[in-house]
Amino acid sequence: MRIHALAKDVLRALIDHWRPLLAYHLAFTLLASLVLLPAIAWSLATLLGRLGRPVIATADLAGVLLTPTGGLWLLATLALTFLVLYLQQAGMILVAASAHGNRYRRAFDALGRVLWRLPRLAGLATLQVGAHLLLLAPFALAVGLLYGHFLGDLDPYYVQRTRPPALWAFVASALLPTLTWTALAASLYLRWSLAVAALILEDDGPRRALARSWRLTHGHLGRIALLLLALLGLILALPPLSTWSYDLIATPLVAWLPERPAVLVPAMLLYLAGYLLLTLALTFLGLAANSLLAAALFLRLSRERLRLPRPGAHPERLAWALELAVVLALAIQAALILNRVELHDEVAIIAHRGSSMTTPENSLPAVERAAAEGADYVELDVRLTADDRVVLYHDRTLRRLTGDPRRLGELSLEELGAFDLGSWFGDAYAGLPIASLEEALAAVRGRAGLMIDLKPDPGRERALVEAVLAALATEAEARRRCLRDAATPEATRTCGDPRVMTETRLATLSPTLMSAIAEREPELRITLLAQLILPGTLERRGFAALGLRHNRISEAEVRLARDHGYEIHAWTVNDPARMSQLIDLGVDAIITDRPDLLAALLAERRELSDGELLLIKLRNWLRS
Repeated sequence: MRIHALAKDVLRALIDHWRPLLAYHLAFTLLASLVLLPAIAWSLATLLGRLGRPVIATADLAGVLLTPTGGLWLLATLALTFLVLYLQQAGMILVAASAHGNRYRRAFDALGRVLWRLPRLAGLATLQVGAHLLLLAPFALAVGLLYGHFLGDLDPYYVQRTRPPALWAFVASALLPTLTWTALAASLYLRWSLAVAALILEDDGPRRALARSWRLTHGHLGRIALLLLALLGLILALPPLSTWSYDLIATPLVAWLPERPAVLVPAMLLYLAGYLLLTLALTFLGLAANSLLAAALFLRLSRERLRLPRPGAHPERLAWALELAVVLALAIQAALILNRVELHDEVAIIAHRGSSMTTPENSLPAVERAAAEGADYVELDVRLTADDRVVLYHDRTLRRLTGDPRRLGELSLEELGAFDLGSWFGDAYAGLPIASLEEALAAVRGRAGLMIDLKPDPGRERALVEAVLAALATEAEARRRCLRDAATPEATRTCGDPRVMTETRLATLSPTLMSAIAEREPELRITLLAQLILPGTLERRGFAALGLRHNRISEAEVRLARDHGYEIHAWTVNDPARMSQLIDLGVDAIITDRPDLLAALLAERRELSDGELLLIKLRNWLRS
């Protein structure tokens, strides 16, 4: 089996079959969008509904997936994902290997034959995914045990930000099982890489197709791996190269446009349509090349050749009509996108643990600096001391910031006063004490609001809520007293708003605690924090905002928030480019360690013209 001969087969087949392949790609994409993907989403959501609980934190996810229903959901999700890919690949293989004739009739005939084989393709996907999950199980267990040993007692955010020695010890120890599993999984994948072609061309059942692929690939794994890696590299390299080229050529032209809607809107429409057409072409080329490579490998190893169309065949009118319909559909989609763009946008700045990139986290200097840098809210973690006082601290133990292994909840406020919170950050903050919630509330008077993230010890959830509410009530009274004693209007501004309950947000990972807070104090705005929410498992009410990790936020999540009347808060974002993307996606607040960067970005965007802002929004939409 010669690699250059296979590459020649694939290239020739792609050139000679591109019209029926494109017709199949478009027809299948339409069918998948209208029928297959909605049906899959409905079935998975129905299965998730049987879990009976949402996944809010990462730790909850493992518990859900280890249940029979959760394991079945994972298997079904992966199998259905591969099924859609197999349907696409199988149809393109049939198009390239079918008899000569009307090109577009071949495309639709291939679609019908693929759907007829849907049960067999579903069985193939289930067998392959199930085998890979069984292979993964012991290695995942080993890596999980290593994680618990090295990092189980550490805050994940601290690990991500500071990369302590324990992280590298975990990485080093987990390397062997991870590489071993990767090698075994890759070998199994390559062994079964021709199963779809065997099933679709030889009409084999799932097990026979896997066995046929295993026999055909014997002795050729190295060359097959080289071919697949080369194709994968090409598929991965083309999008960024094409995007860079398009930006290099088209974006400067857009910058020269006059600030007149009659010119700007059509130009943006053409710009967006061109980008979408380029994206469609690259997606088609990647899928077609992958399918044709599988067909060429199977037929050559089976001592056959791809059948090519007769020379001189010409495109039918249906081809041009279909291509014109695609262009018109893209133009209409681009127009709809433009009509949905809101040029004037605002987002709240929430400083994560204060300005925690430049000052010690959860400290009074971090609070004061965040307020000075323009934060609308300062997010702080609070815990309950042994004598029921609320202090600013994230971790359950004092080990990370002070070196003391004891739990914070075992010590009184007076005992905690002896600890040094700032030396770990730098000599400038040596001797910095652990602050109380009352001190933080006084520090933000008239300058910003607080977002109080509740970190209760097990069994003390209600006690922490009551202590926080008592601190808020005390602060409200202090502000009212300040307003009564103020002699000048300037002095009143430093007193802050006495409506502390409406100015403050409470945040929690627990839906149960969220409900208890809402019953106790309806005026408080509650943010439910979530690392992951499985679709269909969360009752989307009872909170004012949903705080999601920024890479979990999609247009669908923002749309759900609008439909149900709550805000979307993105955390934790320190990259200005990602901040800009999230603003254009429509989030209501961004939680960041660098409130100064976000404030500067918002100020810069306010200075842009409508045309410049529109271009930035389109660019962010395309890249998301």
